[in-house]
Amino acid sequence: MPSTPLHQVRITKKLGPDQAGAKKLAQRYGESLVCVRYRHDAPSGQRYTTVELVVDEGPIAIDNRLPETVHLRIAIGEIDLQRQIKQLGGEWDRQHRAWHIAKTVVMQLKLHHRVVRI
Repeated sequence: MPSTPLHQVRITKKLGPDQAGAKKLAQRYGESLVCVRYRHDAPSGQRYTTVELVVDEGPIAIDNRLPETVHLRIAIGEIDLQRQIKQLGGEWDRQHRAWHIAKTVVMQLKLHHRVVRI
């Protein structure tokens, strides 16, 4: 094992699964491979190859502690989504630069990842 904990060892290169230098590991780990990192521990003169893997997946839990109305961030160019939010009762909050809408609509449209706490 390294003299320095690996999370403190300097990362010299980070590669995606499809890049040269990561392909053998991509064959080994398949779709689970997220990235490969090459690390150098200068004091010990060692190098390490680490991988990041997906080990579990599932839907994001919706925070039921959210208030009845929430604020959403919607990009300027997302005109269709802005119209849809407006049709469903959303209002533009100029002060917070976000859309204010009922939590039930957010859950229905699966937009909980866009909720911002204000």
